[in-house]
Amino acid sequence: MNPTPFLFRIALLLFALAPAMSVQAQDGQHDAMMKAITGNAPPPSGRDVRYFRNDPATTGYLAVPEGEGPFPAVILIHEWNGLVDRIRQTADAFAEQGYIALAADLYSGRTGSNREENIELVREVRAAEATMVANLDAAVNWLEANTPATGNVATIGWCFGGGIALSYALGGDEHEGTAIFYGSLIDDPEQMKHIGHEVYGTFAANDRGIPVEDVNAFVDALREAGIENDVHIYDEVQHGFWLHVDRDPETNREPAEDAWERLKAYLGRVL
Repeated sequence: MNPTPFLFRIALLLFALAPAMSVQAQDGQHDAMMKAITGNAPPPSGRDVRYFRNDPATTGYLAVPEGEGPFPAVILIHEWNGLVDRIRQTADAFAEQGYIALAADLYSGRTGSNREENIELVREVRAAEATMVANLDAAVNWLEANTPATGNVATIGWCFGGGIALSYALGGDEHEGTAIFYGSLIDDPEQMKHIGHEVYGTFAANDRGIPVEDVNAFVDALREAGIENDVHIYDEVQHGFWLHVDRDPETNREPAEDAWERLKAYLGRVL
């Protein structure tokens, strides 16, 4: 039997399957994030890091892609309850997408277990904004000194962390991107002029804490300041829908997937 025709047919089959295999690989990466934000991710596989010399109790979480790099980086800013496993698992998912992910710790290693504790932790950080900025500046510097990073970094925050990401864009070291998930906003174009990059935003139409009117005013201010932006308000969903799809999977999953696709495209542009 002449093996040449058989091998030729195998080669043709592999060539035909290559696009599908590529799509499956991309879907696998996509699934990693969706598993994280639906509460179905495996335990965190990164490591704790002490990146803020001014406060030895500060304990961040680092996830690094496989390979030698260099890689762009994202700094994740936790919700009002602190650096918990949902954020760590999200960091792992970003690493699978090819980003070095450092989940910052703004609470000196603490987490809140109820509304009252969370509010107190938020107030503590907001009352010492200079320390918060120094913390995130230290995170940027630590990444550049200790990881195979390209030097391009974006911040991504949720709820409390979304507002902090915006505050850091206004007052922190220069960086390449800011992604805000339903965080507190401002509407002053003069303040916005300090931002030197495109801004991403994902918000919920049924968010009682951040009304649609506030989001629209924020976008108007960005435009007046000449800042490019990709800001979208999703109908039917509530505050927290993206990081916690599992609270209402039927309603949250489709907009969460869309917001994730937008975020990937945004990070591709700015990083």
